[in-house]
Amino acid sequence: MPEPNLLLRPVLDWYAESARDLPWRTPDATPWSILVSEIMLQQTPVVRVLPIWTEWMERWPTPAALAEEPPGEAVRHWGRLGYPRRALNLHACARAITDRHDGEVPTDHAILLTLPGIGEYTAAAVASFAFKGRHAVLDTNVRRVLARAVRGEEYPPKATTSAERRLADSLLPDAGDAPVWAVAVMELGALVCTARAPRCADCPISGLCAWRLAGKPPYDGPARKGQTYTGTDRQCRGRLLAVLRQAHGPVPKDALDVVWDSAQQRERALDGLVADGLAEVLDDGTYRLPG
Repeated sequence: MPEPNLLLRPVLDWYAESARDLPWRTPDATPWSILVSEIMLQQTPVVRVLPIWTEWMERWPTPAALAEEPPGEAVRHWGRLGYPRRALNLHACARAITDRHDGEVPTDHAILLTLPGIGEYTAAAVASFAFKGRHAVLDTNVRRVLARAVRGEEYPPKATTSAERRLADSLLPDAGDAPVWAVAVMELGALVCTARAPRCADCPISGLCAWRLAGKPPYDGPARKGQTYTGTDRQCRGRLLAVLRQAHGPVPKDALDVVWDSAQQRERALDGLVADGLAEVLDDGTYRLPG
């Protein structure tokens, strides 16, 4: 296991030269814009997030601006980012910030955790990136870098463990470098230490990486299954939700029926959208986004 202080400077130097120029990383990025980016980036690549994030920031530059709109508008402008409950979470978060925190994103990690839809990762990320806090920020990319570089394992466990959190905490540098360290390790995992084809020759810590030095032993945990989409309930829900997003009023049931052949799966998906608060069924049997 490499000494923690040996990893810090190479990673920070690499990030200073190689970091992507992203709008939520600029010095004038607001805490709200950073929070929105972190929610959108969950399980979604940057290239898909950028245009939607830009539209949101132009339309809703503050939590109060989003809170004034009905939740259906957040779903409508979520586009094709997937996992649209995140849009509802952001809308609920905007209302909570407006109502309980005078429209300002809380600076405190513990208070961030009380906001709707904000978990440990997002709270740590916002506290670090928006307010320069000293927190371990553990997303998939960070967990993979630490698994390889420090633990000598190709992949981290499926779910974040207490051992991973202790390791991440032990690697945190002093407060001044901690926020940059957090985003730099994340960027290293996204651009170099990727899941399927790590570019070890371009890695600033390849000479210290426990996994590489051990001969890159293959992963020996439970089978890692790729996500399927075609034909799933998730795809069906996406088709139905697309009809509702494109309409600016209630949609008759037959307009939804035509987008998916399997009636049983279609009804199950539609019931799921209603149960999740992503759609409403009106008394006349038509459907709309939540209002």
